[in-house]
Amino acid sequence: MGTRRTFQRWCSVATLFLFLTTLATEALAQDEMSPDPGQEATEEAALGWPREVEGDKGRIVIYQPQVESYEGNRLESRAAVSVTPTGKTEPVFGAVWFAARLATDMDTHMATLESLEVTAAVFPDVEQAQIDELTAYLEREMPTWDVEISIDRLVASLETLEGGVHDVAGLNHDPPELIFRKHPAVLVLIDGDPILADLESADLEYVVNSAYYILKDSSTYYLKGGDAWYTATDMMGEWKVADRLPDSVQQVDDALKEQLKELAEEDPEAVPSEEEREELEAAGDPEIIVRTEPAELIQTDGEPNYVPIEGTELLYRENTESDVVMNIATQTYYVLLSGRWYSSKRVPSDQWTYVPQDEVPEMFATIPADSDMGNVRASVAGTQEAKESVLANSIPQTAEIDRATATVEVEYDGDPEFEECAEGVAYAKNTDKSVLLIDGKYWCCDEAVWFVSNGPEGPWAVADAVPEQVQDLPADCPVYNVKYVYIYDSTPETVYIGYTPGYTYSYVYGGCVVYGTGWRYRPWYRSRYYARPVTYGFGAHWSPYTGWGLSFGVSFGWLHIGWGRRCCGRGWWGPGGYRFGYRHGYRRGHRRGYRSGYRSGRRSGARAGYRAGSRAGGTTRSGNMYQSRNNGVKRTGSSGPSSRPSSQPGGRPSSQPSSRAGTGQPSAGGRKTPQSSQRQNNVYADKGGNVHRQQGNDWQKKDKGGWSSSSQQSKSQKQNLNKQSSSRSRGSQKSKSYNSNRSSSRSSGRSGGSRGGGGRSGGGGRRG
Repeated sequence: MGTRRTFQRWCSVATLFLFLTTLATEALAQDEMSPDPGQEATEEAALGWPREVEGDKGRIVIYQPQVESYEGNRLESRAAVSVTPTGKTEPVFGAVWFAARLATDMDTHMATLESLEVTAAVFPDVEQAQIDELTAYLEREMPTWDVEISIDRLVASLETLEGGVHDVAGLNHDPPELIFRKHPAVLVLIDGDPILADLESADLEYVVNSAYYILKDSSTYYLKGGDAWYTATDMMGEWKVADRLPDSVQQVDDALKEQLKELAEEDPEAVPSEEEREELEAAGDPEIIVRTEPAELIQTDGEPNYVPIEGTELLYRENTESDVVMNIATQTYYVLLSGRWYSSKRVPSDQWTYVPQDEVPEMFATIPADSDMGNVRASVAGTQEAKESVLANSIPQTAEIDRATATVEVEYDGDPEFEECAEGVAYAKNTDKSVLLIDGKYWCCDEAVWFVSNGPEGPWAVADAVPEQVQDLPADCPVYNVKYVYIYDSTPETVYIGYTPGYTYSYVYGGCVVYGTGWRYRPWYRSRYYARPVTYGFGAHWSPYTGWGLSFGVSFGWLHIGWGRRCCGRGWWGPGGYRFGYRHGYRRGHRRGYRSGYRSGRRSGARAGYRAGSRAGGTTRSGNMYQSRNNGVKRTGSSGPSSRPSSQPGGRPSSQPSSRAGTGQPSAGGRKTPQSSQRQNNVYADKGGNVHRQQGNDWQKKDKGGWSSSSQQSKSQKQNLNKQSSSRSRGSQKSKSYNSNRSSSRSSGRSGGSRGGGGRSGGGGRRG
């Protein structure tokens, strides 16, 4: 229980706060901080630290908070603060402790402090009477503030907390089959032996248990891929482009074209441009490789070309989108799949061994971050990129659910059937919903909202608590991911909930993040097919700008919801759906896909990498799953009460970033939005309430005589202050880059998600 609570605490430690900028360089006069000329005015006006507010008893300046603890969705933090009483010119410095409930929004990368309560305040250099007066002023004033904080700063700031994020237990790391090709190829997965069923409104059969659109006419199979149809008499044999289609298949082709046309109207980025169509045509017909077991395709553009990684004794395969590294000293090859390393003495090979991320050669950690292979550092334990990805994986998306309007409908393929997956816990096998039977009650987790019922078919009510047994679900349980959906608090009208990326199949192992549990789950099929999430086969790849993306080996038009099929495709990728990360598929992906975007990003910051990734991945999507619900969401993240125009379906809260600039003046309801101050964000409070500021490489302490050099500070205290300063600096830069990129994306008509999960379209086909 202790470990579990620690993990939950860290999962939520993420809803907290992030905090900003730093680098302090210029000295300050008369105890006032001078402006930082390097700040971007637009971004800092809304998001910068410190913040200030004019109150009836003087101006309050609060510096970036320093997190002390977080459990559930409650943050406890301290912050350096200064108060300049009305009629005075010099501020009084001190420390304030406060608790707040945090709401996060992964679409806007913002967190909001709510229900803020001042728990203590210390002003070391003034008399007790003034301390009491200042404390009372803060206790009255701060709860009236509306404070938003960038989530990007949180990832950096979490490093200052003690403890860490624990590995997920019970993951499976057995390697899939690795298939190597030197020419254009596409891997087509079937979930076990093919299951055929009649296609509605056509004299054809279709393969039920595949995300690909495969038909059968008599003894011939037809596969839809891009603008072409491929045909074979043996599904596992050779496929070639069909010269002509029988009338029945032509009818389906016409229907799919209409479907793609509708998709293009909804999301132009989700369909290929004429230039891209020409590129794919020039690439030639790909080899179709069909597999019924977990597999991954590694494809090079011609003969493999290995080039050195600067400053190391490593080579990498340059002409592929996959991550293939060779250690010259040991003549060992390493391949990165779904965040996991596998090694072999030769390539290709049918003998691959899993290598934990903390056991790869030490030289992997020296791969330059700005190199073509810099992206793999996130999968090497101990690197800064790995630490940040792990911390980012603990940040939840939050929402407020309306008990009265949130609903769910659960349909079964026949009578409800349950199978035990943990002691006292059984899951429903024959539905696409996650339904658990625990202690005689039924619990359904639907789009990250928990419901409860006395019967398997309802009626369902929004749950305000989840049984502890849910946290005991093993990783080999098909509904394992629901343990990452949390209920934080509730009122008679509202339930406060959230989910961490584990719900969308992103997990921590070996000091890094991995995609999927590695287990192969049994799908359900009787009259309907319900897929289960997969780990391999779709090129799951971590990006520092967009989180997990899928399917770099599949180009447009290969994955379809499909016309006339009675199956549920979304189960392959879980509640987040399919998010493709490499747009150009089997041709020119290396030059124009993921790695190109990553290279640009490392050179120019997140803005360039994100834009390039958007062009390569080309999908509009929401990183906030609650945006996909059409009922029950009162508020999600920092978007505030629902104000979405009627033209936007579902009446869901908007995820657009707040446009209010901090004015420090009362808004509706008498609340205030603190404005960004022009002071440097180089002031910190220690746990004893003493206030320190950074001046270049020196630290100064505030006392009655002013600021004095902290020569008597202990080594550990200076190390702690330096660590917090470093985290502020990194968080500031990430926040600025993200917001600059988001502005560019909005101006060019794009909208971007930020993490694994939350896909709306991909690979030329809608999400199942």
